[in-house]
Amino acid sequence: MTEPATERRDESDDRQADGTPQVLRTDADAASGLSKCPRCGATQIALNIGSGMLRCSFCRDEWSTPNANEAFALDQGVDQLTGVTMGSGSADIVPSAEVVLTFKCGACGAEIVIDTASGTQARCHWCRNKLSMNEQVPNGAVPDMVLPFSLPKERAVEQIAQFVRKRRFFAHPRFREEFNPENVLGAYLPYMVVDVNAHASFTGQGEHQTRRYSVKVSDDRSETRYDADLYDVGRDFDVEIHDLAVVSSRERLDQRSSTSNNVINAIRPFDLENAVTYDSNYLAGFTSERRDTNVADLAPIVDAQSTDVARHAAHSTLGFYDRGVRWDHEQLTVKGQRWVSAYLPVWLYSYHQEKKDGRSMVHYVAVNGRTGSVMGSVPINYPRLLLTSAAVEVAGIVVGTIILALGAIL
Repeated sequence: MTEPATERRDESDDRQADGTPQVLRTDADAASGLSKCPRCGATQIALNIGSGMLRCSFCRDEWSTPNANEAFALDQGVDQLTGVTMGSGSADIVPSAEVVLTFKCGACGAEIVIDTASGTQARCHWCRNKLSMNEQVPNGAVPDMVLPFSLPKERAVEQIAQFVRKRRFFAHPRFREEFNPENVLGAYLPYMVVDVNAHASFTGQGEHQTRRYSVKVSDDRSETRYDADLYDVGRDFDVEIHDLAVVSSRERLDQRSSTSNNVINAIRPFDLENAVTYDSNYLAGFTSERRDTNVADLAPIVDAQSTDVARHAAHSTLGFYDRGVRWDHEQLTVKGQRWVSAYLPVWLYSYHQEKKDGRSMVHYVAVNGRTGSVMGSVPINYPRLLLTSAAVEVAGIVVGTIILALGAIL
């Protein structure tokens, strides 16, 4: 079967002559510097995973930032999208933009450095107050929204331990000896969340079975054969895609054999409807990775996944063609897209495996910080795997021989 031809035409080029995306300002009310508790003025603020709200460590008051969908109307108007709309935190990264920024402490006046490559908060070394960076600069450090952790570390440790326990028999002995699920880290990973308004058009051929029968091809063997009618098939429809999440870290997009980054995609989806407007205090106590890709870098991935979504939608209408449909031509015409950047919560366990041939591989076990969905990679004990496979094969041969002998006797 030949691969179908797939076309994509972006109508945004027709609707925006200058090619400039519409910008959705998501940090209009953000302020960098001292981030204080609204009740007592303390700066020791962090996420309370149990409630999903920010908590002051001194007065124990709790609050949250507004829901991102409601604040920016992200759950509305997908069918009306035209051209490209981007959250201000999704703007292209400017290579010359500073990654290490200096802020003046509002409590004592000291100058404090925040390295946005590893976080957006720092503690003043004089007065011990905590400074936060919430205003967006074109270095990918501050997104449009954040989805807070809701799964406690203890649950993540249990999920990882259970995942490895089921694979322990074939795991490498050194890994079994060194495995410690307590080493899990909570990380906010950068994603682009995309809404797509498009029109899909598919044409091809489908088969509908009309008869099924057996034909004797030798004295001891028969074949099942089918008769089918062949139809020209076409599907033409609008498609709306909500909250398509694509990781926006080059390191996590790297699918080379030296890592098991693909596990990150396997723990989706996230409940993005519960994301809130960004506040760096949600990141306190966790690590984070700065976004280092732009919309143009991720557009081919979004295009491919959007076509997959449209193809799946078409498939649900093809019940009559019980022998299958082959699409010869696929076209997805994008009317409009909306891109917003987000930090999404993941519990990560990593293990660096050194192989005998000098190569190495980083294995990950990842847990969705909201749903608890888990996926991972475990170093394999290949000698044990091969021995087990050989034993199963020999057992199969023995059983088959016994069955043939009994058949001859009977």
